[in-house]
Amino acid sequence: MSTVSNSSNIFWHEYPVSKVDRQKLLNQQGCIVWITGLSGSGKSTLACSLGRQLHSRGKLSYVLDGDNLRHGLNKNLGFSPEDRAENIRRVGEVAKLFADSGLICIASLISPYRKDRDGCRELLPENFIEVFLNMPLELCERRDPKGLYKLARAGKIKGFTGIDDPYEPPLKCEIEIELEGKGGHCPTPNEMAGQVVSYLEDRGYLEAPSASSQR
Repeated sequence: MSTVSNSSNIFWHEYPVSKVDRQKLLNQQGCIVWITGLSGSGKSTLACSLGRQLHSRGKLSYVLDGDNLRHGLNKNLGFSPEDRAENIRRVGEVAKLFADSGLICIASLISPYRKDRDGCRELLPENFIEVFLNMPLELCERRDPKGLYKLARAGKIKGFTGIDDPYEPPLKCEIEIELEGKGGHCPTPNEMAGQVVSYLEDRGYLEAPSASSQR
């Protein structure tokens, strides 16, 4: 009888090189920076700028982009609520592995459902940094960099977040970025990335863990 699918026959292996060892080697601390927001809110732009700023400081990061992952890891998933949940679950597990390796993992996805994002947070609760790009729908639709809002309004795309499918904003995110001032000025990519870098720096992620604060 085949027992391939029987999880009772699967065992966890421990390895001599620990997460702390890897973090000391990289002189940084692994974490997940989860960027969420509507399509067109600037998630990928922020992820790229953040990656560049970290790189310029000699810090190793990796971006998990929602669209890019649907070309490979998640190419068999659609956009039903069930597929969206599985999409986020897979990305969360991969992000956890990157963080365990000592990298600063930047996950950039719409991730519209609060339950799914919270499930990813539970994988690494002490090192999960949720960044909410709180940009109004009107601005995102006006930008429409991929032409998707136009298609959704024309009824050619069904279940599009913000149009005929809900976006559930975070309730307790670590960083919220929104329009500034009376005129609704949008921060530049460098300004937004700088805000995230400052958060990471203030909390010690950009240096090796000390004996008293090993994550």
